[in-house]
Amino acid sequence: MITAKLNNYRQSPRKVRLVASLISGKSVVDALAILPHVAKRSAKPLATLINSAVANAKHNFSLSSETLVVKEFRVDAGATMKRSMPRAHGSAYPIRKRTSHITLILAPKAEALPAPKKAEKVEKAVEKKVVAKKPAKAKAVTK
Repeated sequence: MITAKLNNYRQSPRKVRLVASLISGKSVVDALAILPHVAKRSAKPLATLINSAVANAKHNFSLSSETLVVKEFRVDAGATMKRSMPRAHGSAYPIRKRTSHITLILAPKAEALPAPKKAEKVEKAVEKKVVAKKPAKAKAVTK
């Protein structure tokens, strides 16, 4: 697994997670194709983070970007800067300037594939039983 981190990014984690959720689970090539078209401020730093992780993979593990998948994109809350805004009658309201810690984990395609879900196994078993059953005979209705 290849990791890259971006600490103390000056945007709220809630806003960054919107973009991160779009590209988690996708291949690196697809993710880099999607990000320029996202109309959010966090798209550009996330793209540079992906490029950094790909460079780590090439340099340290000799992996190409075509074989990599975004396994996990974790956005955690960083330090919160506390400021205040003057309000009426000499009072002050708090302003919280939030930061984000972003962690990206890339994996080769073979490792990143999820195990088949239990529901899919059940659906396949049900389909086999439906195909194996003989059609029921129509009963004659008498009055």
